[in-house]
Amino acid sequence: MFSTLKLASIYVTLGSVAGIVGIPYSLLIGDIGPLYRVAMWIVKTGVRAAGIRVEVSGLEHVPAGRSCIFMCNHVSNLDPPVLLPALPGRSSVLLKKELMKIPILGVAMRMGKFVPVERGHRRDAAQASVEAAADALRSGLHIVVFPEGTRSKDGRLATFKKGPFFLAQQTATPIVPIALSGTQTMMRKGSIAITPGVARVEMLPAVDPAAYGTREELLRAVRQAIAEALPEPMRPVDERKTDVEGVPPLGGTPS
Repeated sequence: MFSTLKLASIYVTLGSVAGIVGIPYSLLIGDIGPLYRVAMWIVKTGVRAAGIRVEVSGLEHVPAGRSCIFMCNHVSNLDPPVLLPALPGRSSVLLKKELMKIPILGVAMRMGKFVPVERGHRRDAAQASVEAAADALRSGLHIVVFPEGTRSKDGRLATFKKGPFFLAQQTATPIVPIALSGTQTMMRKGSIAITPGVARVEMLPAVDPAAYGTREELLRAVRQAIAEALPEPMRPVDERKTDVEGVPPLGGTPS
């Protein structure tokens, strides 16, 4: 629990200062970039203070000079703070709409073009999320999405939502699959206790949506790449039953 307290104290203290000072400054200069870099430093500092060492590999697979969609498996609340600082450039994130209501943080996320996603089956809400994400890509940002839509219950790769793959095809944006492991034992679902350890972020070769005729084929290719890169205990038990989730809304909200 001490690791959790250290991480939380850094995020609350430094994050509040960064927001109070950085938001007005960003509005004044018309650039969120400096605040984003400070925020990533704070996120990384909190992770280190909690005793988490992050090992990153595969950065050479990220297309140079292009926006891309990072798609990562999701097993813990630690996934976003472990993953985001490891990514090159500046990224937007698909996240639960409720998170936008957090004081200070919500304002900063809106300024950073983070994309709120409303859970459920409302097609108009899903379309609005797709349009917001496409706008972020056009502005030169990357997009981070957890295509399972929520954290895995047992650490194994779960079903993928189709929405993020519709976004990739509509915008002709390359997908960089990411296999994240280690966090599933550091902060388990339903617990706030952090166990120090090593988190591994492996970026895999980019996938071109144009090479696949359907969303289902694209989804399977990305999911298979992630599954094969994960440790065996994190791989899905039965690929035939767990590769596609045919729900219409845009998936990928950290939870």
